[in-house]
Amino acid sequence: MPSTREIRRRIRSVGNTAQITRAMEMVSAVKMRRAQESVLASRPFSGRMNVLLTHLAAHQPPDESHPLLQVRSVSRAALLLITSDRGLAGPVNANAIRQGASIVVHSDVPVSVISIGRKGRDWMIRRGRDVIAEVSGLTDRPTLLDIAPVARVVIDGFSKREFDRVDLVYNQFVTTSTQIVVSEQLLPVEPTTSDRLFTEYIFEPNPAAVLRALLPRYVEVRIYEAVLEAIASEHSARMIAMHNATQNAQDVIQSLTLLYNKTRQASITTEILEIASGADAVQRG
Repeated sequence: MPSTREIRRRIRSVGNTAQITRAMEMVSAVKMRRAQESVLASRPFSGRMNVLLTHLAAHQPPDESHPLLQVRSVSRAALLLITSDRGLAGPVNANAIRQGASIVVHSDVPVSVISIGRKGRDWMIRRGRDVIAEVSGLTDRPTLLDIAPVARVVIDGFSKREFDRVDLVYNQFVTTSTQIVVSEQLLPVEPTTSDRLFTEYIFEPNPAAVLRALLPRYVEVRIYEAVLEAIASEHSARMIAMHNATQNAQDVIQSLTLLYNKTRQASITTEILEIASGADAVQRG
């Protein structure tokens, strides 16, 4: 049985850890609320862009297909994997990496990896994957300019036929306690098909010119929205993980306190017995 001094030391150590995890939980809660606001603000914009893209694609002549819309036979693919730079965020990074690794491993063609976030990049490099571009060190509130270099690599690579398909893997924010891994095709762009277009648009100078300008921006916005979703998921998962860690630390402290009291009581009982035995021996002597 450990001594009371050792138990007190362990209680102090666990208590210090609980203070750290509690502080991290509070910080993550603030960051999560900000990230959630950014995600909710970005979704309508992306949705409207998709509607506009659907109208433009409907007016596109079959013989003038934009390069980002062209469906080709896939001889080489790319994976855009979005993770975080830091850990202690529950299973979100592991889930995204697992999904990305599954795509790479089960692909019938070579897959190049484009990474946003250190966790995914480091995992892919350690396993010898072909990481052709990466971005890390993004703030909690990135801008489109921060995403532009990655978007340019994706768009140029597809346009130059360096790869014929691009998949996007990221964590989507659903609720504070729920984040799901999303795997979707980023390129070629597949506009939503609809038999009924409820609003007629007048395009200037013409639909083809607007489509040429819109498609690269649409890809940038999709990547940007996925990054915002991943950031919100990261902070939500970290807040929950730190809350659980704090609760576990408090449970450990409670168990250690009970053990301390039992050990101290046993020590006192032993001392009383020794004193009583000594007194009895003196009386008999």
